[in-house]
Order: sequence, then C-alpha cells, then structure tokens
Amino acid sequence: MTATRTPGVPVVEDGALVSTNPATGEEVGRFPVASDANVQAAVARAREAAAWWADLGYAGRAQRLLRYRSVLANRISELAELVRREGGKPAAEAIVEAAAAIDHIAWAARNARRVLGQRKVRGSLLTAEHAAYLEYLPYGVIGVIGPWNYPVFTPMGSIAYALAAGNAVVFKPSEYTPAIGQWLVDRFAEIVPEHPVMQIVHGTGEVGAALCRSGVGKLAFTGSTATGKKVMAACAETLTPVLVECGGKDAMIVEADADLDAAASACVWGGMTNAGQTCVGIERVYVAERVYDDFLARLVDRASKLTVGNGEDADFGPITMPSQIEIIRRHIDDAIARGGRAVLGGPEAVQPPYVKPTILVDVPEDAAAVREETFGPTLTVAKVRDGDEAVARANASTYGLGGSVFSRSRGMELARRLRSGMTSINATIAFAGVPTLPFGGVGESGFGRIHGEDGLREFARAKAITRRRMPSPLPAMSFDRTPKAVALITRAVKFVHGRSR
Repeated sequence: MTATRTPGVPVVEDGALVSTNPATGEEVGRFPVASDANVQAAVARAREAAAWWADLGYAGRAQRLLRYRSVLANRISELAELVRREGGKPAAEAIVEAAAAIDHIAWAARNARRVLGQRKVRGSLLTAEHAAYLEYLPYGVIGVIGPWNYPVFTPMGSIAYALAAGNAVVFKPSEYTPAIGQWLVDRFAEIVPEHPVMQIVHGTGEVGAALCRSGVGKLAFTGSTATGKKVMAACAETLTPVLVECGGKDAMIVEADADLDAAASACVWGGMTNAGQTCVGIERVYVAERVYDDFLARLVDRASKLTVGNGEDADFGPITMPSQIEIIRRHIDDAIARGGRAVLGGPEAVQPPYVKPTILVDVPEDAAAVREETFGPTLTVAKVRDGDEAVARANASTYGLGGSVFSRSRGMELARRLRSGMTSINATIAFAGVPTLPFGGVGESGFGRIHGEDGLREFARAKAITRRRMPSPLPAMSFDRTPKAVALITRAVKFVHGRSR
C-alpha cells in the first residue's frame, strides 16, 4: 500500500529519502541518502570516468549527448508526468520545461568544439617569435546542486554544458525532487553505460555540503541566496570555484506606448507560471501613469481566469515547499498592513497547499513584498511617471537576475539600463529558452553563467600555449639582450603605442 504523508515534506526513514506529492502526500519514491564517504567515492569514480569521457573528444561526446537528447524527447510525456507527481506543476508546464532543457542539450553538444576547441590567436610586438594558441580544457569533475522548482531545465543547464565540455558530473538534486533527478541520471546511464560519467547523490543539505568539500573541480549551485552563501563558504575551504545562481525579484516595466493586451498576458504568465515559483518570474510591475488603470484592469481580468489545482486542466498547481506558504502569507499580510490593497486575491488566497493569484497595489517600496523574493503567484503593481522612473525603482533592489520591458519605442534602451543579467522586450522569460544566450545574474542573484558560449566556458579552464617559431628579432625576454636591442624595443613601442589615437 502506498503511504500517504504530509504533502511536499521530504523525510528520511531508515536511511532513505522519501519523496511525496506536494498536492496529495502520495509517496513518489525512496532513495538512499549518501554519506560523506559515499560522496567522496562518487567523486573518485567520476575522476576516472572523466578521463575516459574527455578522451572521446568533442565528436564522441556530441554523439552520445545527442542520443541522450533523443531519449528524453521520445520519453518526454513520461518525464512530464513524473514532474507533475513530484513537483506539482501541470504536465503541460512540465512539457515546456523539458523541451527547453532538451534544446539546450543539443546546442551544447553541437557547439562545444567551436567554442572550446584549440585555436591560434594573435601574438604581440614583444613576442613576435612565438605562435600563440588558446583552448579550454575540462575541470575533470563538476558538482551540480539543483533546485526543485525547475528540476529538469535548471540543473541540465549546468549538466549538459559541463558534459559537452568534457567533464564528468556528480549531481545532487533537491530533496524535494529526487525522483526526477534519478530518472535523468538513469536515462543517461542507458546511453553511456561504460563509465559513471553522470552520477547522483541524494540527501538534504548535509549531502550538498559534503559535495562542496569533496574536491570537485568546480561546483554549480542553484537555489536561495542564503544557501548560496553557505555553498560559497564551504567551497572556499578548498578554493573550489563556484557558479552561483540564486534568487531574483524581477521587475516588469510597462511604458505608455506598450501593447497593453500583450503586456497583461505576458505579465500573468511571467508572474504566475509554476505558481510563481520561478527565479526569473515577474514579481514587481512598474506601469506608466498614462496607462496604469487600463493595464491594471486587463491584468486583473486575465489573472482572475486562472485555475489552480491538481487536475490536468489547472493553470498551476500547489506550492511545492510548504514552508514557502508562510513567506507568501507574510508578504501579503505585511503589504496590506502597510496600506496596500489586494485588487485580486489577498490573505484569503492562501489555501495550503495552494495560493491563488494575488495582485497588490499601493504597496510601499520598502515592504517585504517588494524587497524580498516571494516565490508565489503574487504581483505588486506600482504607478510611475514613465519608464525612466520605472528603471530607477527596478534597479533599487539587491537582486539582479532577469526582467522585462514592454514598449514599442524604448524597449532596447530601457532593457539595457536594467541592472540584471537578462531582460526580455515585449515578452517575459524568453531569454531562458534561447540556447545561445547566457543565463545568470548580478548582486544577490549570484554570478557565473550557464547556457550559450559563456556557459560552455564556465565549465572549462582556459589553457594558453606559446610555441617558438623563429629566432627573436627583439630579444626582450632574455638576459642576452643588448643595449642596441633595448633601443630598438624602445623605438618600436613608441612607434606602435606612442600616438594618442
């Protein structure tokens, strides 16, 4: 008989991590919790596997990664159903998430050689006798700590690029979504059975800490800012480099010349898809006063039609982490206590394990709902003079992950001025689905990049090589240089660099 448990709360029983459906409490699976010794052993195996994987070369790795991509594509409905059961999001949303991840796997596999392969680069005046070469070599083993909100797309943004660059991977999925992580690793093992190139270790934060201290070549983390700081501290003990993608408080700007129907539709999706549990989801909206009332009416009308539940026809499902519900409740209550109004939803929208769409207006800029990451289906909407004031307010945040601008004439200008790693114009979150674009933030949203060429280089170390090809015309780097040579060097530097333009 399947046990029914507190929805969404992972527990450890008899050395096993028990995963449950956040809507029903139904048990999804049990997975052995890794000890420190287990983590160390996995990393040791990965080091041996990494040498074999790197020796396959770009072509050999691409062939296997593209086969992996095909397996995921052909079994996408199975994967989506598992995401629905363990994470709570509707299967349709899970399909979209998996599709984006599959696209990134293909791009990384096909572009790794072009981005990372050895190439000749220009030399310099003082080293004209040397040819110069640059290539990017794998670290060896990459540790990946993944999140629960996008348990396929987000970790695969690190895993696929790390594998394409020639590394082995040890993956620690969130304790809220271990079954999804195990499924992804098992499918890869079907394609690459020879060596443990991609392994998994299960558990809570202690296992993540062990992975940080395990001696991996680099660690990629996605999660909260608070946990990201702990990851950095643990990795600092061994000077292990880190990639840290943390939370966000993304803003959307609606200028007076925006297409208001398109803006309202995109705002609802950007703020409430996956029940608002999206690091690059819209949480703050700044609207030019000329169109504020019109936009707000359209936004409320669109959001009021969303359905919430565990059924196939629901637009979004439960809050995955029960503890997050209290944060959402606190933000709503605080906003109203400080003079804000709920034009949709409000305190009564919090109905665990669900939170219904909530739109708040007249909320002070220093309120928790504006300053802190809410991670729920809530939006604060503020009236501003124009896009310039909107940019100033949007940038007055410690976070800087993504954002959105709706304007017919000022989109690119305002987007470039937003202090964020990514911005979509006349859309929301579109940048996440473009494999050629890097993904990451600034400030308390973290540092480093996944996706695109920057993402491939993130999982490789630059290797510089020079090769002497002829005698030195100007022996600058030698004790054999003569006064005549020094005079020639001086004249040459003045000739090349002495002019002001």
